[in-house]
Amino acid sequence: MRPAICCLFSVLAALLSHTGSAAAQTAAATTYTNPLSLSSPLGPAVSCPDPATIKQRQSGIDTWYLYCTGDPLNAGDVSASGQLTAHLITQFRSFDLIHWSYIGDAFQQTPAWVGGATNQFWAPAVKHFNGKFYMYYVAPNTPQGAPAIGVATAVTPAGPWVDAGAPVVAPENNPYNGVPGRAVIDPDVVEDDAGQRYISYGSFNGGISIRKLAADGLTSDPASEQQIAVDNYYEGGNFFKHDGYFYFFTSVAACCDGPLSGYSVRVGRATTPLGPFLDQNGVSLNSFDPGGNIPLAANGNRWVGPGGNVVFTDDAGQDYMLYHAVDRNTPYFDGFPGVTRRPALIDPIVWVGGWPEVRGGLWASAGPQPAPAAQPGQANAYLPVAGETSDEPGTQIRALSDEFNGPRLSAQWHFIHPAANNSYALTGGAYQVETQGPDENGDPAEVSILGEPVPASGDWLVETKLTTSVPFDNSCCFNFAQGALFIYLDDGNSIKIDTFPDFDTRQIEFGKQINPVPVNYPTYDHQLVGAAGATTWLRIVRRGNGDAGELYTAYSSADGVSWTKGGTWQHALGASAQIGIAAQNAAGFTESFDYVRVYRLAAK
Repeated sequence: MRPAICCLFSVLAALLSHTGSAAAQTAAATTYTNPLSLSSPLGPAVSCPDPATIKQRQSGIDTWYLYCTGDPLNAGDVSASGQLTAHLITQFRSFDLIHWSYIGDAFQQTPAWVGGATNQFWAPAVKHFNGKFYMYYVAPNTPQGAPAIGVATAVTPAGPWVDAGAPVVAPENNPYNGVPGRAVIDPDVVEDDAGQRYISYGSFNGGISIRKLAADGLTSDPASEQQIAVDNYYEGGNFFKHDGYFYFFTSVAACCDGPLSGYSVRVGRATTPLGPFLDQNGVSLNSFDPGGNIPLAANGNRWVGPGGNVVFTDDAGQDYMLYHAVDRNTPYFDGFPGVTRRPALIDPIVWVGGWPEVRGGLWASAGPQPAPAAQPGQANAYLPVAGETSDEPGTQIRALSDEFNGPRLSAQWHFIHPAANNSYALTGGAYQVETQGPDENGDPAEVSILGEPVPASGDWLVETKLTTSVPFDNSCCFNFAQGALFIYLDDGNSIKIDTFPDFDTRQIEFGKQINPVPVNYPTYDHQLVGAAGATTWLRIVRRGNGDAGELYTAYSSADGVSWTKGGTWQHALGASAQIGIAAQNAAGFTESFDYVRVYRLAAK
């Protein structure tokens, strides 16, 4: 049974939802500042993971609805025993897309087919067809011991929601290895140009699949199922139609690791919902070296881990991304360190060369922005910006650069861990080193890191060309064998970019390690960058950030010419840090560094 206080929430919310609505219907906000303002009888609601939205127009007025994974509303949302309350999809209503009021949970109890296997529902997707509203949601556990997707219908977006009585996608095995308990989560529903609807779902465990949805929206056809995104990389898939293409947005990396949450968004496009979904370089989301343009990632401000998104269009025709993120300054529910809260944010999309970029590549906003148009006839004052320019190398710092063409290491280099096994080879064109097992997060003193000083001042970038002997196919398993480029202060504080295998996939990781930290705070996590290759070019760009330390931004390239910009970490490593290169983790592989080049940043 749900705690009694939840029922009280619903009653109070229903009473309060009418208060002030007339004023809200006619007033147009001129600006907003992330996160969105979510009110509840318990005070501000501070978490809205995996947000979804839909609008209903009645008598010339648009009412917008917001639905969230069932997190607690805030730290005061607790049971009689003092535990944070889980919800069965929290619902909010707004007339300006900025200020939202809680109107109760979508469900007051779990449907019979779920029973008592879970007390929280996840990742809603709300659609309108057949003259009614459909809510697709995740039951993260079921009597079968695995996730499933349910569906409920209502005549209004506020409910009451009537469950279909059975899952629309039942628990199933992982299609890659046949193991039970696939992550049947994160649904979305899309209609193709012929009127056939499909439901997509999936996550790291099993990848993302799509199958036909019945005309009544309540069942799906397992026989029609096919993969559209590879396992061990993507989750949270959702569709948006634009200029004849179906764009498929997904999220990657860790959603919920407090101030080190590494979530970011990827997107591919296709002419049908069945794919193949390719990025602008022609790399598929269903490849073992996964692709995807990056429309949103951490940019170094207060927001980390942006993802779990949907895309919608305001009443002036401006497209927006609605997503969650983590405030790295207040990442957890007050009094519950380790329980990540994920408020809801919105930012406009700029279409650059046919590809979506949140704020034209500036990504998550942390200051006042022009408000969206939430009512018919309202204007939107947002002025799209051209695509954000990339960081480019300027003057090369010769004293810190090395082509590794000589018979011995130059005097600029030393080994950061003298007691490690620091064996290596110089091939006449590369520095070559073997992975041995340890890494900087487990046994740092045993990792062989070839180091040199960082530039003494100013903004700069470091670049390397890395070739790995890890088999570059979908074979398994050489997990986490990596060649890494570091900015290394000490054994507890570093930034790195590396290529590594994760089961059948090959990925590029952009990690942050930090120590000491408060109790229950993480010391390491990572973002993901572009598509990896047997040979990959890697860059880290460093910019000063005043008293807050520095900003480090990742780039990767498949050819050394065209670069993919990844996310940004903030860290305080300072002028005592070192540039380092290393091979680490799973033993038995060779990592070859063709060069290390250090540059001043070119003026923009």
